[in-house]
Amino acid sequence: MLAYSALLTVALVLSSPWWLLRMATTQRYREGLRQRLGAVPRQLAAAVESKRVVWVHAVSVGEVLAASQLVGELETALGDGYRVVISTTTRTGQALARERFGSRRVFYMPLDFGFAVRAYMDALKPAALILMESELWPRMLHECGRGGVPVVVANARMSDRSFARAQRMQWIWGRILRKPALWLAQSEQDALRLVIAGVRAERVQVAGNMKFDIRAPKRSRVPEQIRTLAEGRPIFVAGSTVDGNPAEEELVIRAWNGSLRGNRKALLVLAPRHPERFPAVEAMLRSTRYAKVSEHLDGGDGDEISELGIDVVLVDTIGDLAAVYGVADAAFVGGSLVHKGGHNPLEPAQFGVPVVMGSSFENFRDVVMKLQEAGGIRMVSDEVELGGVVADLLGDRAEAKAVGEAGRRVFEEQQGATERSVQAIVSLIRGEAA
Repeated sequence: MLAYSALLTVALVLSSPWWLLRMATTQRYREGLRQRLGAVPRQLAAAVESKRVVWVHAVSVGEVLAASQLVGELETALGDGYRVVISTTTRTGQALARERFGSRRVFYMPLDFGFAVRAYMDALKPAALILMESELWPRMLHECGRGGVPVVVANARMSDRSFARAQRMQWIWGRILRKPALWLAQSEQDALRLVIAGVRAERVQVAGNMKFDIRAPKRSRVPEQIRTLAEGRPIFVAGSTVDGNPAEEELVIRAWNGSLRGNRKALLVLAPRHPERFPAVEAMLRSTRYAKVSEHLDGGDGDEISELGIDVVLVDTIGDLAAVYGVADAAFVGGSLVHKGGHNPLEPAQFGVPVVMGSSFENFRDVVMKLQEAGGIRMVSDEVELGGVVADLLGDRAEAKAVGEAGRRVFEEQQGATERSVQAIVSLIRGEAA
């Protein structure tokens, strides 16, 4: 651990000019810095006073969404003597977590230095640390082990890339993977990979994928804004789009510019994955009649929304995408036309919306395979196929309904992972507390 800390310090020192420049020019690199360096927020300390703490770490938006139901069910199962607190790594994850759980118990994950980690361990004295998916930090795991704090990896998965890396460097990864007391795997394949990589078999349970349990937020003005702008036209939502060469939004716009825009008269809705890309995506739309939707409406080209026939809508909010999918007639799930591993196709599938994805879906392989087996998804290889497949779905409503309903059935049949995970976590905590 001394060697790890020394290497981490050297890396931080060597990269400090880059970090200082970023902090001087970009707000998101400054936000939460004191917390990351071990300054425990006073409101957090007050929120956990006289309570036993369960610490849930959710890296970013996807993990926060997956943890949303888990947090509520854990608090119900554990009772009034416990308080669940939530840390995130990214700014967008932090914003969504504060919206979902309130700001008093949400904070930034400390950097993996002993002094920073120990500051939070001393303040929170957690009964357990729950890591969503696969966020493993050696110093954090070491301090939990030293303090007798059980670590649970919930909704655990092992991607193709992580599995290959774990096999190549098993002498290092095996030691890290053996630290958590419990792994709640998304699938049988993930469980098998974890055991092969070095996790003890008795510490692995297949709980299922919590993302099957994600429900759209009950209150959001954004979907109704989009429905109004559509004026009865079919709505094509492209969600969680990402940067690339070219950017995924450019590929989607190319697909839409053909028969989707012409024959089908479809309204295109773009929802980029990362907020810092909103200005760049908006710049792509300068030659079109577009609108941004959030808590207010802004018209492209400086005109009023009411005076425009809008062709494209840019969603520049966080946490509304699942609800936006609910008004779609067809949906493309991003991160899949460029090699990013794909995002969650269950968000549109839960509404019975026909889903289309590209060939990069490693991050959701198990989910996509289930949808493919049921006929609840359409796969494409490029923007030309994307435009053709979506045009066919919008033109053949019976086919679109069949695809959508097959996806909805998969979503409903696979639910229950959160409940199984809560039962396992509560059993572990009570066993450790006994």
